[in-house]
Amino acid sequence: MENKESIPVQPEESQQQEIIIDESDIFEFRQEKLPDNPFLSRGCCQSPKIYHKNEMVFRHSCSKFDSFDWLKHIPGPGEIPATDVVEVRFKNSRKDYFRLAPDLEVMVGDIVAVEASPGHDIGIVSMVGEMIRFQLNRKHLLPSSDDIKKVYRKARLTDIEKWIAAVETEISTMFRARVCAENLGLLMKINDVEIQGDNTKAIFYYTADDRVDFRELIKLLAEEFKLRIEMRQIGARQEASRLGGIGSCGRELCCATWMSDFKSVTTNAARVQQLTLNPQKLAGQCGKLKCCLNYEYDTYLDAMKGMPNTEVRLKTKRGEAVHQKTDIFQKILWYSYVNDLGNLIAIPVDKVIAILDDNKKGIMPEKLEDFSKVIEKKTAFESGAVQDDLTRFDHL
Repeated sequence: MENKESIPVQPEESQQQEIIIDESDIFEFRQEKLPDNPFLSRGCCQSPKIYHKNEMVFRHSCSKFDSFDWLKHIPGPGEIPATDVVEVRFKNSRKDYFRLAPDLEVMVGDIVAVEASPGHDIGIVSMVGEMIRFQLNRKHLLPSSDDIKKVYRKARLTDIEKWIAAVETEISTMFRARVCAENLGLLMKINDVEIQGDNTKAIFYYTADDRVDFRELIKLLAEEFKLRIEMRQIGARQEASRLGGIGSCGRELCCATWMSDFKSVTTNAARVQQLTLNPQKLAGQCGKLKCCLNYEYDTYLDAMKGMPNTEVRLKTKRGEAVHQKTDIFQKILWYSYVNDLGNLIAIPVDKVIAILDDNKKGIMPEKLEDFSKVIEKKTAFESGAVQDDLTRFDHL
């Protein structure tokens, strides 16, 4: 048998090459796939097309500017004629009511040209039908009022083309206006710009702590943009609603989603709900008290009806007792003796009222323990303590 020398075989070089990905390429790729949508502030999932009906652009359920019409499928009264007023939405939360011409029929999502001062504006119909009567009543407007402006027509191709051109320049106009205000030394913050649909007028929304003399700014902006300038001052809550964000609850801000008007919030709402008066926790992203403090305020006021005055001490033969805390919904009050503040005694509301009535008559009970109520301890599952335990998954 012939011996053959073993020749070592060199391993083939790997055909795989190291792929180096540039982050800038990914950014450019994403920019191409996901272009900016300037009409997102109008509640549109994409920019409208000139030669298209644009039905899918505005009639979608994910728009936060849509108005829910709960009378949509309910037939109206036959003896009452249908209303000729419709609701039209514009940028962000701005909505208004307009009167239709007798020969004009519109649907929710139609783009219409409406009366403005001066010229005309372009908006989207957000509500029609009987629900308009309730909305006008809430706004203290009569359907026959002369203050309601008119709907001229459905938007034409030229109207939509001007509208698209105007909306696409809003961001650059806002940044340029900020530079002009800074150069003039004005203590103001320009938050948003809304250009009218016919591209003849621009509304600048700003916030300022003090009064601002912006006459020179208006002249400068009018000369540069060739538009009629209108300045509108808004508050911190309106600014937060326009900017949007995530609240401490983990959800999107209420003012940026569904709230259309802002009610005053006071610290009394926090006191009634027995919340700690911590400004950092009670303040929202606008720096003011959170609007959600008013959500359960009326419920707490109703539950507190019939509650005794907690500033009055309970007098017993063992000594006087002061109020420590209250469980409003379970109708239980905790008291402790003046000489033993660490010992809390739970007493139902009716027993506290009876003790106070006896004290007015000069009658003092022996001790508060005779009226105390045994509080059943909740299990770990009922109290939710297990959910916060970091080792709750170790046994799995």
